[in-house]
Amino acid sequence: MTRDTGAGSGTRSLWEVPLQPGGVSLIDGLISTRAIRRYTDEPVPDLVLRDILFAATRAPSGSNRQPFRFLVLTDSPAAAAAKRLIGEAAQRVWAAKRERDGYTEGSAARPDSPKSRMARTMEQYVDAFASVPVLILPCLNRYREPEYTEGANVYPACQNLLLAARAYGYGGVLTMFHREVEPQLRTMLAVPDGTVMSATITLGRPAGRHGPVRRRPLRELVYQDAWGEPAPWAVDPPDTSFTAAGPPRPVAAAGPGPAAGGVPPGTERCG
Repeated sequence: MTRDTGAGSGTRSLWEVPLQPGGVSLIDGLISTRAIRRYTDEPVPDLVLRDILFAATRAPSGSNRQPFRFLVLTDSPAAAAAKRLIGEAAQRVWAAKRERDGYTEGSAARPDSPKSRMARTMEQYVDAFASVPVLILPCLNRYREPEYTEGANVYPACQNLLLAARAYGYGGVLTMFHREVEPQLRTMLAVPDGTVMSATITLGRPAGRHGPVRRRPLRELVYQDAWGEPAPWAVDPPDTSFTAAGPPRPVAAAGPGPAAGGVPPGTERCG
């Protein structure tokens, strides 16, 4: 199969093609990049992959060591095998989580509930995992003993990747489905010792759409001067929608805006 380079007709190589301008502003991208789990069958051209990964590798890292690496899998035999392997792991992981977290009980019985919608989305995602257009394995070349802060050297690059995908009309989602089959993957893909497989990112043209993400009210997430002390300026812009997802909220506090113990009626949807 011949892949589309996206470089246009003639003999022009990607070396001669400048970086494409993005289709959304930085702020719009930050507030509208959703977790995209459903994709069309459209391949991602090499030019788009080049530009997305170029943006990803502009991310910061400690002392500018740039220890992040990205293993990109599209349509080769090795890619197909890795997608199948992780897809099977994803189905097992989701089945366990669905049972453990009660995705078949309570509000999940209502087809329009956030829990029910999330369950359907995840079921579709793991069932179709082996056919995702692009699978990316972000990795970290360890240069010192493992420590809890080492993710700071790879996950900013992952966020850059997802934001760049959004800018070019694509989308993706970061998971940890590789962990259950990491030994097999390391052998299959010749990942060296000392290199950590940090995440699994799937990428493609969204079958749905991006849009404003929904989070908790700002006052629940931002404090000033002391833990739990609300910042007077931490108010959400007009027409912000909120999510009911996450752990139980603290007792409602007095003051204007959405209560700390809940979200405005009609906005309790998954973001």
